[in-house]
Amino acid sequence: MSTKLPERTQAKAKAEGHHMPGRESADRKQVTQGRWASLLLLPTLVLLAIVIIYPVVNAIIMSFQKDAGLNAATGFFEQGGAAGFDNYAHWLLQQCNGQACPPGTIGSQFWSAFGTTFFFTVVTVALETVLGFWMAIIMARSFRGRSAVRAAVLVPWAIPTAVTAKLWFFIFAFDGIANKLFGTQILWTGSEWPAKWAIVISDTWKTTPFMALLILAGLQLIPDEVYEAAKVDGATAWQRFTQITLPLVKPALMVAVLFRVLDALRMFDLPYIMTQGANNTTTLSILVVDQIREGFNSAAALSTITFIVIFLVAFIFVRFLGANAVGAATSSGKK
Repeated sequence: MSTKLPERTQAKAKAEGHHMPGRESADRKQVTQGRWASLLLLPTLVLLAIVIIYPVVNAIIMSFQKDAGLNAATGFFEQGGAAGFDNYAHWLLQQCNGQACPPGTIGSQFWSAFGTTFFFTVVTVALETVLGFWMAIIMARSFRGRSAVRAAVLVPWAIPTAVTAKLWFFIFAFDGIANKLFGTQILWTGSEWPAKWAIVISDTWKTTPFMALLILAGLQLIPDEVYEAAKVDGATAWQRFTQITLPLVKPALMVAVLFRVLDALRMFDLPYIMTQGANNTTTLSILVVDQIREGFNSAAALSTITFIVIFLVAFIFVRFLGANAVGAATSSGKK
């Protein structure tokens, strides 16, 4: 015998504000799942607050305080106090004690490090994107030994960055492989542009496999039927690449570029190990570490500026260039 209530009875119960037994059970289950989800996420949120939110907030507070040290005017040691925006003026306006910073001091190096950081970011990410796309297209094809090729491509990415920096440091030594291979006598780490290009080559070799892997994931989501239909319609290889491959792989490509840009803007270990930041290869991260030895509060202001720069770059990518990881995952799931 059916236990389902007549439609008239259900409508009457709903009109009177009574919930059906099944509805009450579903609501209770949803509330219970929500509570358990909150309890399970709570430890992670607390941990993130301790290791991310607190350091960021504390660094911002420290950036508005003076560093303890000798007062140049009085010659006495003074404790730190409220500094206002003096620490930010020290970096952005190149002011030291209200006057222009002397050439060669750390306070006069911000814009140089800023330009160097963006030079490394633009050049390395552009090269890695082009080479990574080329490698991804090759790895997406079916051929004998494809698995071995994919594994071999990932070897540079698996090597720690410090080891990579030392490896390329020996390669670019005066009596290293690079000079002997090309028959040159270049001081790769002894002058500005050779040192910059040595870092670019090293970083490109290191992180191109990362780009290739992410782009390959996007290429594998494109159905083969699309290419077959294009061939039937008489589309050339270039037309298939520009009209099919690029538009469909764009979400994965933009996410890969975003990740690499954010990583390159924080570049530290590779140039620091290879050149110690000499010959105009100092990045913002290297400058922050150098400033820590001079004063924590001034370094906090510099790290806050660096954080804001990286945040603005990420915002521009997500808002205007379509580098949305959530959107890319959603569109991929629909396919």
